[in-house]
Amino acid sequence: MTSRTRTTVGATLTVALAATLAACGSGDDGGGADAEAALTAKGPITIWLSNNPDELAWGKAMVEKWNAAHSDQKVTAQEIPAGKSSEEVIGAAITAGNAPCLVYNTSPAAVPQFQKQGGLVPLDDFSDGKAYVEARSGRTAEQYTSSDGKLYQMPWKSNPVMIFYNKTLLAKAGVDAENPPLKTYDEFLATSRKIVQSKAAQAAIWPAPTSEFFQSWFDFYPLYAAETGGKQLVEDGKATFTDAAGTSVADFWATMYKEKLAPAEKYTADSFADGKAAMAIVGPWAVAVYGDKVKWGVAPVPTSAGKSAAETYTFSDAKNVGLYSACENQGTAWEVLKFSTSKEQDGDLLDRTGQMPLRTDLASAYPDYFAKKPEYKTFADQASRTVEVPNVPNSVEIWQDFRDQYTASVISGKGNPADALKTAAASIDKLAGQQ
Repeated sequence: MTSRTRTTVGATLTVALAATLAACGSGDDGGGADAEAALTAKGPITIWLSNNPDELAWGKAMVEKWNAAHSDQKVTAQEIPAGKSSEEVIGAAITAGNAPCLVYNTSPAAVPQFQKQGGLVPLDDFSDGKAYVEARSGRTAEQYTSSDGKLYQMPWKSNPVMIFYNKTLLAKAGVDAENPPLKTYDEFLATSRKIVQSKAAQAAIWPAPTSEFFQSWFDFYPLYAAETGGKQLVEDGKATFTDAAGTSVADFWATMYKEKLAPAEKYTADSFADGKAAMAIVGPWAVAVYGDKVKWGVAPVPTSAGKSAAETYTFSDAKNVGLYSACENQGTAWEVLKFSTSKEQDGDLLDRTGQMPLRTDLASAYPDYFAKKPEYKTFADQASRTVEVPNVPNSVEIWQDFRDQYTASVISGKGNPADALKTAAASIDKLAGQQ
């Protein structure tokens, strides 16, 4: 189970959704407000929160504190309405013209499409917008800047993914459970073979082998970020992954599937929690979930040559905050957005969820937290070396094209992975160049 699974709303998006969303917006008619006046307008707003219980608790506490001091600018919070995914729900709300003012679960991959729909307000439009984001998130904000040079999302929180391993199962397989050899591809493969051959677990690791566009964020992409020292899938409008680094990552995973160290069948629950897999690629949210249920350890994702932890990048698995153009009282929405991403509120988010606020001063800002919960220190350090999905046009289609080729060649073994990467790159280059 990935963090994506935990933060994406389940169920099926129905045709009636667009009609029902009218009751969920900010009270805006979707297009009557003057854009310039809306930027400074103050008044009640509605926000949407993830259905994650810990995030909901944080959101309700944050709203209660805001409302206590701003009786004339009341915030109403609710969960994102149920649908196939939060991205589809938000997209439908933009189309219907009744999106809320703020959504605290905006996927960076969906931002280019929401932007194209005219659904997002660039934070640069506020007089202190760019300065606030850069002061809080530093250079990290660059990864979230759109092609027009503007920020259509507030970098909010990340879940830098790493390798969780089950110490009990590793010991059962005859592997050093306190310092397992997982640094290089060769070491990772050797350890994986011991796990499966010893029958300590059914699988060494069990990433989702399905074809949803986002699944590559939890198998190929973290290892590619690590292998390249922080390269994105697309840079300067071109696919990057046909290089030696991309091929080596694809070949590594192809070997894992070919030798059945990673199953090509979907596991419907949590393979790591259930003891079916000895390892998992997950973020810090998993610390609270697995807790004392699994005797776990954590390591950086592997690289071909075995980079040190201090040199290893990974996928951020971030969720950000979008300020939506249907909002009439954008002045209030911007002030709430700053309030909710303040040092105090970020600290409360960290304390309640274990997810890493996208701040430049994360470790030094909350020394008491990390002293009290040292198991999160590794993730705080990793959070300073993360790679986001590229902020390019047709982002979701790009990832789907990549996933389709990856699934066929790497997971199913149909064709050469290097050739599949080239086929994906040719399609992605065209998509990335479209506005």
